[in-house]
Amino acid sequence: MIDDPLANALHLFRLTLPCTREQLDQTRTQLLHTWNPHRYANHANNPRKYMQLVKQGEAMTKEIERAYHLLRGYIEMKS
Repeated sequence: MIDDPLANALHLFRLTLPCTREQLDQTRTQLLHTWNPHRYANHANNPRKYMQLVKQGEAMTKEIERAYHLLRGYIEMKS
């Protein structure tokens, strides 16, 4: 991964600058839906695998939120 937090956030959201708040919000919604930990309830019959998927979903949700707030602040600062 790149050592620049802004570049990492853009990579996670698959966006390039300049981007709009609407693009950011739409991508956030899609990513949160994709990584929602509750989506894994019926994907694994193995409890260990299920918990692994839930933890991965929780970690990604936190990462998405961090990246979103960073990008939102950057967009607001530039406008």
